[in-house]
Formats: sequence, C-alpha cells, structure tokens
Amino acid sequence: MTTRAATALLASMSLALPATAASLSAVEREVVRRADAQLEEALALLQRAVDVPSATENLAGVRANGEIFAAALQPLGFETRWVEMPAEMGRAGHLVATRAGRGPGVLLIGHLDTVLEGERFRREGDRAYGSGTSDMKGGNVVIVAALRALHAAGALEGRAISVILTGDEESTGRPYDVARKPLLDAAQGVKYALAFEGYVPGTAVTGRRGFSSWRLEVRGKQAHSSGIFNAETGSGAVFELARILNAFHETLREPYLTFNPSLAVGGSEAQLDAATSAGTAEGKTNVVADMAFAHGDLRYLSADQLARARARMREIVEQNLPGTSAEITFEDGMPGMAPTPEGNALLARLDQVSRDLGTGPIAPHDPSKRGAADVSFLPDTIARMDGLGALGDKEHAPGEWIDLREFPNIVKRAALLIHRLAD
Repeated sequence: MTTRAATALLASMSLALPATAASLSAVEREVVRRADAQLEEALALLQRAVDVPSATENLAGVRANGEIFAAALQPLGFETRWVEMPAEMGRAGHLVATRAGRGPGVLLIGHLDTVLEGERFRREGDRAYGSGTSDMKGGNVVIVAALRALHAAGALEGRAISVILTGDEESTGRPYDVARKPLLDAAQGVKYALAFEGYVPGTAVTGRRGFSSWRLEVRGKQAHSSGIFNAETGSGAVFELARILNAFHETLREPYLTFNPSLAVGGSEAQLDAATSAGTAEGKTNVVADMAFAHGDLRYLSADQLARARARMREIVEQNLPGTSAEITFEDGMPGMAPTPEGNALLARLDQVSRDLGTGPIAPHDPSKRGAADVSFLPDTIARMDGLGALGDKEHAPGEWIDLREFPNIVKRAALLIHRLAD
C-alpha cells in the first residue's frame, strides 16, 4: 500500500462517529486525539504480530509474540516478565506487565496463541486478513493502542494497571490451577478486569458459559438376542444407554444449559478412549450387547446451574433398565461467568463512554453465544467484562479478518474506559 493510500485509509477510519466534545473532559479529548494520531503505528504492530506464527503448540512462536508485545509495553512504563509453564504441560507461558500506581487496579487480559497459523497479514480495503487478526492479536493491539493514547496524553501517570497475555487460551494447559495461577496472581488486588476477545457491534460480554465433560459407562448381560427383555437377560447395554441419553434430551434442557453426546459406542465388545476421542465396537445381530459407552460436553452459565445439571444426570443414570447398570463421571473444564451486579455496573460505565464518544449504546451480549475464556477464571468479587477487542470474522478458520473502519472506535472506547476506571 502506498503512503498516500495508507493516509487516506487512516483518515477515513478516524472520521467515524466523532466524540461529543461537551461530554469529554480536556484530558479525554486529548486521549482521543492521540488515539487517532497513532493508528498507523497500531496497525504496524498488528502486522508484526500476525506475521509471527503462534498456534498454541508452537511454543517458540507464542514466546516470540510475547516479546513483540513486551517491547510495545515497556516504553509506556510497564515492567514485563515472562512466566514459564512446566515443560510437561507443553505450553509456552504467559506475558505479564505491570505499572504501579494508586487507585483501583485495572487488569487487561488478552492471549498470544491462535488456533491456526501461517496466513500472513494483508490489507484489502477496510479489512486486514491473517491468522489471529481478530482472535486475538487484534485485541492485544487494542490494549496497546489504548495504553499508548493514555500515555501520550499523560493519563497513565500514577495509575495501577496490569496486562496479562496468556499463551494457551485456545487450548489451556492442564492442570488448570497451574496454567491459570499467573492470571489469578495478576488479578490480586484489582477491582476491574477487562478482556479483549472479539467485539460484537453494540455489545459487551458480562456472561460467558463454561464447559465440563462427562463419560457414561453402561453394562448389561451378554446373551442370545431371543432372550432380550426377559427376567434373566434384561434390556441390554445399548437400550440402557439410549434410555439415559433420551432422558437427558427430554428433561435437562433450560436456558444457557446444553449437553452434547459427541461419541457413543456399544456392543458385545466395545471401548471408548476419551484421550483420543476414538471408539470401537463389535456385535452380532443375535447377541445382546453387554457394554456401551458415551462421552460429551456440558455447557453452563453458573456453578449452581452446573451442580444442578450434574445431580439430575446422576439421578437419570441410576434409574436402570432391568439387567443393566450405569455410571457417569464428570471432569471440570473452563468455568462459566454468570452476570453479576458488579459486571453490570461496569457495562453501564462502558455504555456511558460509548455514548459520550458518539459511538452509540452498548448492551449485554447473549451469554449463550459466548464460550469460556480466560476472564471466566477470575472471582466474582472482581468486576469483569469481555468483548472489548477487535471486530472481525472467520476466527479459527482460514480467511480470518479484522474490520479496520471500526478499529479506531474500539481503541478510543477502551482508552476512555480504562482512564475513567483507573482515575
């Protein structure tokens, strides 16, 4: 792209929905001006980050991306450090940046890893393409661009702000208590946590669903098929598995709760390996199956909803058909984030920022449409909000892109929200 074309693009970007001058303080107007002035620098940072492949399993690439963002944060007065993860976890680690100061602490959350890698940065009109442009190298750049604008306007001085960019959000290392300890440590003493996953126009995220996995093991009596349903043989393992899954389907459904049996096998010989998500089964038409297995996931909004769903699933599993037995086990995944009064109040402050900027109202995003993320690990005592990052599409797929026209408004909203919270 020529210098003239780049200048024209940036000018068109900065013209979108100007701030209402009367609603902003002199410092805030200067923050907005500084945000517009450094847009080209922000997009150059995005290109550098996107052009470094950093899928979760590419440990060197994730670490190299961390170095890019550490170098961007250090001139703003942040002390940066890399937190290693145990080698056996197979994860690169996390970038933590801190700026000491007074007032309520604010934690900004992003992640360095991507699902796919290898598609290099390119601009086409009002879009930029490349692996991670939207999810979430674009969100990381929003963080840096907002902080640069605040720093240039003198509005960072004396403010307590921290940044953590995790290296494994897309495939979180196990155990979670080790993988997310640096995140929880970074959140110590902060009042607000802002996460920069993808932006959906006119919304922010105050609720996210978590997930858990479950495994069913069913036993029956192997016998000649002519004896099925009699007192000695019973109903067989496959009918019992079908009964359980159908009862889940018919009785468990409620708002924000979903459950999916992703794999099921049954027969006179059967096995299911949860580690590889693979199963095998053998059986003859004249033999009653004596074993069946299924596994799947359970998605929920609150810890209470998860506990109630698990209790009901256990009740269903225990109501066995004749001649059968069944057992269900659960494994915790990433936690949910139910809306809280503190989160709703934080959303109201973002809504006011957006209205003051002239970029319209901000409403809560439907929690059923947002999966688990790093912010969900933080305690309810912290006011949490997500969805402050880049606007784009094709996340986790080839052709991922970011909307360049909306990018300046996103940066300015983030900068002013941070300013008002940290003041």
